[in-house]
Amino acid sequence: MKISSKGRYALRMMIGIAQHNAGEWTSIKDISERQGISIKYLEQIVTNLTKSGLLISSRGPKGGYKLAKSPDKYTAGEILRVIEGNLAPVACLENDSNQCERRSICPTIDFWEGLYTVINNYVDSVTLQDLATSGCIDEGCDYSI
Repeated sequence: MKISSKGRYALRMMIGIAQHNAGEWTSIKDISERQGISIKYLEQIVTNLTKSGLLISSRGPKGGYKLAKSPDKYTAGEILRVIEGNLAPVACLENDSNQCERRSICPTIDFWEGLYTVINNYVDSVTLQDLATSGCIDEGCDYSI
C-alpha cells in the first residue's frame, strides 16, 4: 500500500484549513499558496472532500472552504479513505468479505489481515487536531503516515 500524492495533499489541505479555522472561509488560492500545491490539483482533491461531507463550500468572492466538523472529530484514516479508497495492503482484503479462492489454504492471509488491522487502527487513532498541532505549521511539512 502506498499513499498517493492526492492522499498526502488532502491531509495537508485539511490540516491547513484546521490550522486557519477561525470560522472564516478559506479560499483555495490561500490553501494553494500556503501549501505549495497547484490550484488545479487542489480542485480535484477538494471536490472529493466536499462530496464526502468532510468540507463545506461556499461560492463567491468571500467564499471558500470550511471544515464540516471540529478537527478533533476527523481521523487521518477517514480523510485518506475518501481519496485513496480502501487502505488494504493486498487486493483480497479490499472488499468486506475475502472472496479469494485460496483464502482457506493461504499461508499469508493472517499476516495480511494483521497488517491491515494495524494500518486501520493507526490511521484511525490520529485526528486532524493531532496533525494540526504537531508542531509543523504550513510550508515544508510532509505528513507521512
